[in-house]
Amino acid sequence: MSIKTILVPIDGTEVSRTALDAALLLGRDLAAHVDVLHVATDPKDAVPLLGEGMSAAIIEEMIQLAEREATERTARAEAMFEDARARFELATQASPPAGENGSALLVKTTGREDVLCAEKGRLVDMVVTARPTEQSDASLAMTINAAIFETGRPVLIAPPHLPETIGKKIAISWNGSAEASCAVAAAIPLITRAESVTVLTAENDKTSSAVAAELVAYLAWHGVSADSRNLPGGSQVGEVLLEDCKSIGADLLVMGAYTHSRMRQLILGGVTKHVLANAGLPVLMAH
Repeated sequence: MSIKTILVPIDGTEVSRTALDAALLLGRDLAAHVDVLHVATDPKDAVPLLGEGMSAAIIEEMIQLAEREATERTARAEAMFEDARARFELATQASPPAGENGSALLVKTTGREDVLCAEKGRLVDMVVTARPTEQSDASLAMTINAAIFETGRPVLIAPPHLPETIGKKIAISWNGSAEASCAVAAAIPLITRAESVTVLTAENDKTSSAVAAELVAYLAWHGVSADSRNLPGGSQVGEVLLEDCKSIGADLLVMGAYTHSRMRQLILGGVTKHVLANAGLPVLMAH
């Protein structure tokens, strides 16, 4: 399956700019269409506990303030979109085909970003989001969670500083799990285009280094000649994984998204949490 449609939510802040750039870069390289989703908050939702100890005048003032902020964010999102679309030279259109250089459309709506991202993300081939930083809103983590666990689609998480390329040198974090398998399957359109692919496996009591050779053999059926490297196991796997990605010059890490509980998806596994917080390269995750 090829990647023909991409969804990227932006909120008009600088944190979301790299996600937009990553999505349009992929749209151009893959001749795909990118829906750029801007969700304005309903001003009434910004007022907590309406009527609880607040006068009508205060409530109205809070609503007006929220409206002004929403209007300003929308204006920034519009300017951000037009700037990025022009830089990556994508056409503006709402219907196929996307054309040789891809296409993009700014979709504006009102509601909750995480809810709408989950709904719209089920009908695209990939979702792109920004990586959480100290400057990002708490809502970004909710959007990432919704994208990974509620869309059934691969999610590419863009770092604060985007590399010039995405997917020329791919690293795959592989442990033979269903989550890792989903990530590899979703990334095949990128893996088959890559100049180099390296399988990284951390050996422990649950994962044998032999699983790396099995993935290398599988990728060979797709015409991919992949290398493999064994990483030391232990509690610092996430840190070692990112260090190895840096040492081989990877511009994309493919990995499964893990949780500690099927009932509590927000409780991420240690490696997943570390990578989400610290990755300096784009990360494609699937669950």
